Amino acid sequence: MRMAVRSRVGGPPLPEGRGGVSGAVVEGLRGAGPLPGERAVAGGDPFGDDLQLALYLCYELHYRGFAGVDDDREWDPELLRLRAALEWPFLEELRAVATRHKGAEEALDELLVEPPEGEGTGVSHFLADEGELWQIREYAAQRSLYHLKEADPHAWVLPRLWGRAKAGMAAVEYDEFGGGRADRVHARLFADLMTDLGLDPAYGRYVDAAGAEALALVNLMSLLGLHRALRGALVGHFATVEITSSPASRRLATAMRRTGAGAAAAHFYDEHVEADAVHEQVVRQEVVSGLLEQEPHLDADVAFGVDATSYLEDALAARLLGAWRDGRSSLRTPLTSTTTV
Repeated sequence: MRMAVRSRVGGPPLPEGRGGVSGAVVEGLRGAGPLPGERAVAGGDPFGDDLQLALYLCYELHYRGFAGVDDDREWDPELLRLRAALEWPFLEELRAVATRHKGAEEALDELLVEPPEGEGTGVSHFLADEGELWQIREYAAQRSLYHLKEADPHAWVLPRLWGRAKAGMAAVEYDEFGGGRADRVHARLFADLMTDLGLDPAYGRYVDAAGAEALALVNLMSLLGLHRALRGALVGHFATVEITSSPASRRLATAMRRTGAGAAAAHFYDEHVEADAVHEQVVRQEVVSGLLEQEPHLDADVAFGVDATSYLEDALAARLLGAWRDGRSSLRTPLTSTTTV
């Protein structure tokens, strides 16, 4: 029997489509047309705007949904079949290109290596050393797709872990969710950062502006979190985020202060410098070690999670830095005058 329809009043508006598949998903969710068939996905770019937005739309039904879209669409069999058809080429392409390490220990050790002072070439290095306020605002807009639901995708893995791995993961997630204080939830702190930067902190506000690379990073978290079979890769992804966060956050805090971004903007990254330095140890010693002690056959999966995350982070960095060094915006649509600092 079909459940009673409960129409969503809140939630972000549906974004604009970026091609035949994502456009049809948008219209299907509006009830204005049929969903695309599985054949429509074939041959598309697994990392491209059209597939990544379509996948994002499917995943967001498991989070806050969309204004005007019925809550029971989350488990619509047609949407789940479409989601599976979108996930397969994305995952297969990642498995083909994210192959740097065979085991977790080697992959995690490499993450701990920081370039010598003054030789870093990543986004956080650029923003700390020479970034301008408009570039920091673009960075925040792109990252808002994740940070406004920070730690939510990782929570999916908790029922799939036990023992040391579960206890360690729950401890880190507790910190991410504010340690019992709503004003310290990291997603709330990022919303405050956006306000300091003159950006709209509404959930989902910058989906239309963000590139496929930012969508892919968020989709990776949902993909790994929603599939029990990918629990090892999710742990690898989570370890990558926590191990690399503290030094990058220190540089980003420097960038916020140097450009006068605001106290809340600097505070968000200051919080991550301290918290993630502790989280790094817990994740490696308890979550990863605990998981592999119980399920050693997941070692290669953890390494894949590390490599897939690094690959997609590099792709986003290439988009940002390539545009900025040319004096161009990295966004698909410019930040409007109503959000100008």
